Amino acid sequence: MTTTAAPGTCAATDIGIKGEERTDIAEQSSTDVLSAADIPWNLVVWNDPVNLMSYVSYVFQSYFGYSEAKSNKLMLEVHRKGRSIVAYGGKEQVEQHAVAMHGYGLWATVEKASSSGDGRGRKGGARG
Repeated sequence: MTTTAAPGTCAATDIGIKGEERTDIAEQSSTDVLSAADIPWNLVVWNDPVNLMSYVSYVFQSYFGYSEAKSNKLMLEVHRKGRSIVAYGGKEQVEQHAVAMHGYGLWATVEKASSSGDGRGRKGGARG
């Protein structure tokens, strides 16, 4: 069954409806696949033998805009545990943070966020 329409107008046909259904299915399956940019990433700052603890805290305050208390907490985690996740978000954003940390002389890496449920690893970390 085919419907005829005047030139310049759109008519629905059985083929058109089936085509739309296929498009809908294709759109659904393409949204189920996450790209690297959609997967949350962590910025890890590592302890080093060079930088003073007060300087590390200063960097966290000045770059990320963290409070003194939060900056000190993260700095102590870096000092005591050897590392701290100081920001999280999309891959490009976190990579930019890592480059910035390198510019401040801090050791920083980027890693995929785990789904540990600790509140990190979700989109929207520091400097969103």
